[in-house]
Amino acid sequence: MSKKWVYLFKEGNANMKELLGGKGAGLAEMTNIGLPVPGGFTVTTEACTEYYNQDQKLSDEIIGQINDNLAILEKECEKVFGNVDNPLLVSVRSGAKFSMPGMMDTILNLGLNDETVAGIAKSTNNERFAFDSYRRFIQMFGDVVQEISKDKFDDVLDSAKEKNGYKDDTELTADDLKEIVVAYKKIVKEETGKDFPLDPKEQLLMAIEAVFRSWNNNRAISYRNMNDIPHDIGTAVNVQSMVYGNMGDDCGTGVAFTRNPATGQKKLFGEFLINAQGEDVVAGIRTPKDIDELKDIMPDVYKQFHDTAALLENHYKDMQDIEFTIEKSKLFMLQTRTGKRTAAAALRAAVEMVEEGLITKEEAILRLDPLSLDQLLHPTFEAEALKAAELLATGLPASPGAATGKIYFTAEAVCEAVANGEETLLVRKETSPEDIEGMYAANGILTARGGMTSHAAVVARGMGKCCVAGCEMIKVDEAAKKFVVGNQTFTEGDFISLNGSTGNVYKGSIKTVTPELSGHFGQIMKWSDEMRKLKVRTNADTPNDASVAVQFGAEGIGLCRTEHMFFDEHRLPSVRRMILAESSKELREKALAEILPMQKEDFIGIYKAMEGRPVTVRLLDPPLHEFLPKETKDIEALAADMGIAFEDMVTVIHGLEEFNPMLGHRGCRLAITYPEIAEMQTRAIMEAAIEVKEQDGFDVIPEIMIPLIGINEELTYLDKVVRNIAELVKKEKNSDIKYLVGTMMEIPRATLIADQIAETAEFFSFGTNDLTQMTYGFSRDDAGKFITDYKDKGILPNDPFQSIDVEGVGKLVEMGVMLGRKTKPDLKIGVCGEHGGDPKSITFFHNAGLSYVSCSPFRVPIARLAAAQAALNEAKK
Repeated sequence: MSKKWVYLFKEGNANMKELLGGKGAGLAEMTNIGLPVPGGFTVTTEACTEYYNQDQKLSDEIIGQINDNLAILEKECEKVFGNVDNPLLVSVRSGAKFSMPGMMDTILNLGLNDETVAGIAKSTNNERFAFDSYRRFIQMFGDVVQEISKDKFDDVLDSAKEKNGYKDDTELTADDLKEIVVAYKKIVKEETGKDFPLDPKEQLLMAIEAVFRSWNNNRAISYRNMNDIPHDIGTAVNVQSMVYGNMGDDCGTGVAFTRNPATGQKKLFGEFLINAQGEDVVAGIRTPKDIDELKDIMPDVYKQFHDTAALLENHYKDMQDIEFTIEKSKLFMLQTRTGKRTAAAALRAAVEMVEEGLITKEEAILRLDPLSLDQLLHPTFEAEALKAAELLATGLPASPGAATGKIYFTAEAVCEAVANGEETLLVRKETSPEDIEGMYAANGILTARGGMTSHAAVVARGMGKCCVAGCEMIKVDEAAKKFVVGNQTFTEGDFISLNGSTGNVYKGSIKTVTPELSGHFGQIMKWSDEMRKLKVRTNADTPNDASVAVQFGAEGIGLCRTEHMFFDEHRLPSVRRMILAESSKELREKALAEILPMQKEDFIGIYKAMEGRPVTVRLLDPPLHEFLPKETKDIEALAADMGIAFEDMVTVIHGLEEFNPMLGHRGCRLAITYPEIAEMQTRAIMEAAIEVKEQDGFDVIPEIMIPLIGINEELTYLDKVVRNIAELVKKEKNSDIKYLVGTMMEIPRATLIADQIAETAEFFSFGTNDLTQMTYGFSRDDAGKFITDYKDKGILPNDPFQSIDVEGVGKLVEMGVMLGRKTKPDLKIGVCGEHGGDPKSITFFHNAGLSYVSCSPFRVPIARLAAAQAALNEAKK
């Protein structure tokens, strides 16, 4: 029995999206519930795959089934495809499972030629309508199928209107349109070297092949990459008998939503045109009317459409995006699909549909896109201002939001400009921990190098700052205080604007809009918290970050990076003295004693902000050379401050540099070489916790995390160092405060011996940034140079630094969980890498049995919603 490649609309239903695409499934469902849908058929997504398997050729079997279904359609319509006296005309539209802007546009009026156009003129008694349809068909077919620039056709149309003094297309006469048709066919001959195809069946097969080809055009591939849509599912093709909105003033066409897609308000929202065909509404050729005005022009049609829209929303239990045509005062439905909407509209519609009894709370949670909540938490550009902006370059959308300001190339320059009341952006080749103050002060950050988990990206997300990273199109010259993009040069003080949600960089200043969180947001978060099992913590290094995270619902801190506290300009000299006192433990301890009260104040502020919620503090992690100056003038200043000759200082700094610092003297290795650093930090952590408990009444249980453990003996050694100081502080303060000592699981070897490590560790926290880096052997700062190629060529499905690699890194996580809990069944296990805020990764962590995820403050709501969805999807299995 041969495979079924083509389905009549009446043979399908709403559950066949994978096979029929979203549009085909919608047409089938509307047909079967009795709505006025023009007849037609769908060539399946499987036929698209077969087309590519057959070297981009339609098989005889597929062509045969197309012809068979065309014959059935002819009978239903009582018209014949290609017949001169009573011709059947069809539209051809693409329709993948997921709505995909960037694929093929619609072709209308297919089947017209020099003979059938006369038949249409005769049967409708409207020659103008017939030739208007013919000129539209040639232009659409030429543009979409034959890939001729649409502008060439538009130029002819505009010239005809200008010559005759017409404003609108509707003023063109039949004779005008006949001339335009001749000119259009001439364009086709000039551009393709062939006459315009006049055989309707040849036209149809060429159009179907064009839809299949459009699946792999650059726009479609880019859209799938941006939205994590698989590249192998293909698109369907919908062939539908034509109805005409351009036959006169009792005809029209329109697009409408059952609710406002910008706000979610329950009210028809849309536009229509009288005497027009479908593409006219969205093409901007004429100004459409608000859907409410149809009530006055065609009251009966409006009522029927209003009732049909309500029926479809109730049937699908979701907001619908509907296309319709009116032919001779008769309504026809051409499409229904789930309507795209803003995050604010999605929240409002979801909550109100629960209140209306249309859906359950669980259904409301499952239909929301967690990542879309970014729109509600960060500034955006004003829509009209953005339209007028000049795009300069595109990098990686490293941290969402919109920012505008004057460019500066050093952290010091940013801080100085901000102190003078300026709006600023920090532009660097790449950032380092030393830039932290400038990053905090700037409106946004732009780097020429680095990936989605580079220093700039990670820190910016933690701060809720807009960041575009890895923008290799810009050439940054920090010494000359300028960057070059194309033939334009931008110097210090020039305005640019960044969109961290898209990676776009714009020239000049663009007005931004700060979103407001609605009551619907709070309701969705409340429902999410009722349903999720995973706890959600935050990565926060300052009291301000911690406060923001608490406002967004964080249940604790899963990662407090102590190194970020060392870069404050008031304590950096002490840190540097500590580092450079390599040969003298006494000098090093003296410098650490200067840092101790500063660290203690940091922890007091964070503990107070968290109001008794758990706080995991990671001991110093990065290599020491990162704290030392790089510029000659800064090295000279440090040498003078410490009474060391400049040449000797340069020698010391060079001696601390490492060939591969990510695998070098950092993390627990630092604390083993210099245990006094870990001792100072432990004292600060414990004294702060005791003080906050005594003075503010918050029962703080510090969780002290030792980073980069790969050998069990590393942990046992440092566990003793930490506990000795912790117990000493408790004794000194006469405190019975509890604390935990655990480790960050970020080296593959640690996951393999997790049962041994769990004998000492009281908690695990997976650092999946480094775990991914070390498992793949990819530098996370440089992987952006080739990851896109890997995705485009199908080597990787997605960036493993953005979504957890389940097959490899995920196996190590699962092994670490299993072995750790084999030793300690109640072991608390979290994740504090960037994956902790990624919805796909959160599903994996839920299924792997983790206790919590930790993410940047502005990702906390996303994680709460994603964790609820993970629990609900598990319950459905």
